[in-house]
Amino acid sequence: MNRLFGAKSSAPKPTLNSAISNVDSRVESIDVKLASINVELTTYQTKLSKMRDGPGKTAIKQKALKVLQRRKLYESQRDQLQQQSWNMEQAGMMQDNLKNVMTTVDAMKVTNKSLKQQYGKIDIDKIERMQDEMADLMDIGNDIQDSISRSYEVPEDVDEAELDAELEALGEEVEFENMGTESTPSFMVDEVPQFIDEPPQAGDKVAAG
Repeated sequence: MNRLFGAKSSAPKPTLNSAISNVDSRVESIDVKLASINVELTTYQTKLSKMRDGPGKTAIKQKALKVLQRRKLYESQRDQLQQQSWNMEQAGMMQDNLKNVMTTVDAMKVTNKSLKQQYGKIDIDKIERMQDEMADLMDIGNDIQDSISRSYEVPEDVDEAELDAELEALGEEVEFENMGTESTPSFMVDEVPQFIDEPPQAGDKVAAG
């Protein structure tokens, strides 16, 4: 029979906590990749700040733009995973709340049974209040379910003009950092005097004699 229908899987069913841990691990992995991409992007930007316009600089710029676009894709994926993790955490909180609600309901049932035994009848008013509370809890559960089941839009392709502008902004940051390492500011170069020792003139020797 197992050959026809397959053996029943004995693997443990995934839990909400394990699913959250799995997503968080993926987020950490993407963070590592983003750190590596940032280092690569900084290297390209440093090269661009030292190169003159030409085919070589254009080629480096194209590579930098591709790295920048890859970074945006990873950032988008990380944001989606973080949202998924948050949604599952909300589901876990709702599950805990529902467990507490069921515990309360069980306690109310025991109380109602005890009241029936003591007074020989059920208090209708208390039953109605319990039903009202259950209806309110169901409404809250439905609202939470609707909230966590919403879909999230995937961002559209990144515009190359936007990437170019961001790359240029990074270049300005690198140039600003390089300016801080210069020994003499550029606006003071022309004002620095240059002293040149010259041999005394012949007329000066005669006057001295």
